[in-house]
Amino acid sequence: MQLLTEPVPPTLYALPPAIQCTHFTVRSGDVTLAAKAWGDPARPTVMLVHGYPDNSEVWDALAGLLAHDFHVVAYDVRGAGQSTAPTRMKAYRLGKLTDDFVAVIDAVSPRRPVHLVAHDWGSIQGWEFVTEERLRGRIASYTSCSGPCLDHVAYWLRARLRRPTPRSIGKVLGQLVRSWYVLLFHLPVLPGLTWRLWLGRAWPRVLRRVEKTGIAPRPTQTQDGVRGVSLYRANFIRCLFTPRKRYAHAPVQVIVPTLDKYVSPALSEDLSRWVPKYWRRELAARHWVPVTHPEQMARMVRELVEHTEGGDEPETLQRARMDSARKPLSGRLAVVTGAGSGIGRCIALEFAKQGAAVVAVDIDLAAAERTATLVRLLGHRAYARKVDVGSAEQMEALADWIGTELGGADLVVNNAGIGMAGGVLDTSAQDWERILHVNLWGVIHGSRLFARQMVKRGNGGHIVNTASAAAFAPSRDLPAYATTKAAVLMLSECMRGELAGQGIGVSAICPGFAETGIMAATQYVGASAKDQERMRQKATRLYQLRGLQPQTVAKAALRAVLRNKPVVAIGIEAHSMRFISRSMPWLSRVIARISMAPR
Repeated sequence: MQLLTEPVPPTLYALPPAIQCTHFTVRSGDVTLAAKAWGDPARPTVMLVHGYPDNSEVWDALAGLLAHDFHVVAYDVRGAGQSTAPTRMKAYRLGKLTDDFVAVIDAVSPRRPVHLVAHDWGSIQGWEFVTEERLRGRIASYTSCSGPCLDHVAYWLRARLRRPTPRSIGKVLGQLVRSWYVLLFHLPVLPGLTWRLWLGRAWPRVLRRVEKTGIAPRPTQTQDGVRGVSLYRANFIRCLFTPRKRYAHAPVQVIVPTLDKYVSPALSEDLSRWVPKYWRRELAARHWVPVTHPEQMARMVRELVEHTEGGDEPETLQRARMDSARKPLSGRLAVVTGAGSGIGRCIALEFAKQGAAVVAVDIDLAAAERTATLVRLLGHRAYARKVDVGSAEQMEALADWIGTELGGADLVVNNAGIGMAGGVLDTSAQDWERILHVNLWGVIHGSRLFARQMVKRGNGGHIVNTASAAAFAPSRDLPAYATTKAAVLMLSECMRGELAGQGIGVSAICPGFAETGIMAATQYVGASAKDQERMRQKATRLYQLRGLQPQTVAKAALRAVLRNKPVVAIGIEAHSMRFISRSMPWLSRVIARISMAPR
């Protein structure tokens, strides 16, 4: 290892002044690798391996965030940045890249295993390292981002082509479309010519336009692009057509940017087959995560490194743990309001059956505790909280507690609601305040607070708001109730448009006459206590005759999350009201004049 004293060109990111960066070189066969290190060498070593067409500068922001706690090392892979380049394409094969990695860790951490972090083509290399038998015991953990094992991809493709279904073929085609550039890189002359003629100079502008990512121009960009094409030519065809069975010998964490234009999230679906100890963490981000989301990536890396070094496994890491019994919502934390009974309880249980941990929220703590107990009996973590959803202070406290203690919510179901019937002339200001407090403000607070939390975490998520079939059409009997539910529907549509770019889905579920306890508690304004009780009993019997079960609504809520549906009408009456209001609004207004209240 040779230390360098000459200054290195500045990067886009300024590191904290207390962090000193040391530059050095490492010899590996016929190439010289340029490397740099931050932090105390006595601490655990975190090795950073960059992708294509980057060099080690892509890690500067992340390194600055990790270097206070770890010894951080990054190097330019052969042919990139300040490292020298071999002359033959065979010298870019994964075996040679493994030799380079071994040379670097021998120089910086010869007696202690390192924690490997890699991105893009660096991740492809990283999979080679963590499955290479001669490196067993040399890698303590591996965090991969946007780069699969090429051998695993080959088996993934074969499995889906052997048992083709529309869904599996769609996933294969989706990845092939994303991989258009791989075919381009195997063409003669054209890739190198493109980099030399214009792409080398235009690369920062291309990233800003296509990836919304800012990077600083660097003098080696053209040669990095030209030389790095050999990485693809030397490895892709060989690995995809003659794959090897590659099993990881160290814990692996995969960070999955859900907005990645080049690597499909589906490629990390079957990794439990190859990795005995595996965590999968989604991030609502594009491809260049080390540049766009260094804080979130640093947090994930730190959690795994500290846990691997003997620390407790934090809640966020526990939820990301994968196994062979993986279910659609495994690793997710669902917050359900109004979870003490009816639709809310059924949604909590349905989500738990699909693998989610649940926070059951209700104004009735005993009812919320019963729901949490039922979730625990299904084998999942559950928490019960007493909250008035219409109170901004209580909802803020709930969101803060979930963010601090549980790592934040992945799924939020704003379901709490009350019923109210009677004409506008009979509905007092106090009545309006009561129903708006729960049905509308409860949804507003739950949506805005947890959406803000999801955006800050950067992991995406989904919000489900319970509206109603009454949101589709006017009714002389339900002016207050229908108004709140129509507002919930519009709020959901507006938030869906606003949050789509953050990887957060928003759905409104609109059940018809579901058989829940809401009818037994509905307030009939303008009626005496005796008349109200009679109308409640009659309405309850009518709803029971209809037979729309809350379990049916819960399954529809699950489909809304899994398929990211904007609006889900549930029941023939909901579909009919939606159709009439959209296609024949005049008929909707005629129907609104007819009183359907129980007498």
